[in-house]
Amino acid sequence: MSSRKKTSKLKKKKETDWQERIVQVRRVTKVVKGGKKLSFVLFLIIGNEKGQVGVGVGKASDVIGAVKKAVTDGKKTSYRRPITKDNSIPHIITGRSGAAKVIIRPSAPGSGVIAGGAVRTILELVGVKNILAKQLGSNNPLNNARAATNALLQLRTFSQVSESRSLKS
Repeated sequence: MSSRKKTSKLKKKKETDWQERIVQVRRVTKVVKGGKKLSFVLFLIIGNEKGQVGVGVGKASDVIGAVKKAVTDGKKTSYRRPITKDNSIPHIITGRSGAAKVIIRPSAPGSGVIAGGAVRTILELVGVKNILAKQLGSNNPLNNARAATNALLQLRTFSQVSESRSLKS
């Protein structure tokens, strides 16, 4: 009987491994024949602080429904990224999405996450501890988050580069 309790606790721990952070909630009002129709657009970032992160957007007539849709969208679009031993990234990278441009560079150990807005949330949830990021162009949080994910998707480790160039590492 005690073994069943342990397995259920392990399953709960595995499910709650993901963290969700809501970045933006927008209330949208549509004027229709009978009056005004309210709906919500929610944008959140989901990650496990072990190299996996995703961005999700959900639209619904209530906030709870929008959160559920955004979480499923975030898990669908999640990806795994390489993190170095000193909790940073392997090299400097630039990402773009729309008018947003994000520059991400590795930083010295102990410097922390130096970034703002949605980019900071993405870098924290991916598990990076020492990094510097700058948002250029747009200040739209969704575009900045997508630009940061674009940059992180371009990251490659030393072994991946040497393998693609067919070099011995």
